[in-house]
Amino acid sequence: MNYSETIANLNQASAFELFRLRAAIDRVLDRPGWVEAVRSKLHIGQRVEYFDPSTNRLHPGEIQELRRKQAVILDHASGKRWLISYMAINLDGADVEIREHANQGLGRNEVAIGDFVGFVDRNGQQRSGRITRLNDKTVTLICEQLKWRVDYSLLHRVVDASASSGETLELQALESRISDAQE
Repeated sequence: MNYSETIANLNQASAFELFRLRAAIDRVLDRPGWVEAVRSKLHIGQRVEYFDPSTNRLHPGEIQELRRKQAVILDHASGKRWLISYMAINLDGADVEIREHANQGLGRNEVAIGDFVGFVDRNGQQRSGRITRLNDKTVTLICEQLKWRVDYSLLHRVVDASASSGETLELQALESRISDAQE
């Protein structure tokens, strides 16, 4: 499924049309056939990944209990137990990263908590940091132990996260290692 195209189409819909679409999707997902199709592939102790829309990413966990419409999952990272809809469990290993193709910057669905991103501040200084919170119009990120709220349109991907921690990459040393390895 092309999520970027779908999101582009949804951006043209009215709020009422989006609400109706959400209601239709909820009705389809509530059909017993969908729940049973997922539930039949699960068992207690099974390691799974589930999608958390608030962080826009998959989380690893272990099935603790199978209920009628939801599963109790022990989140590996936090050690907490969560009641998760069967539909949020990623059985097929689907790529959950939704990438919007914006004219500039990154879209709300293109980033997740924990991602490393960069931006140019008001003084023209390049900054980068790790996202700690996704807001409606901005992200909150930590750059050099300072909290920043930055508009999505100002963000860009950081290719080498280690460079943002103050480490200067030495291209010359890397090139000499490559030439040594080729000899």
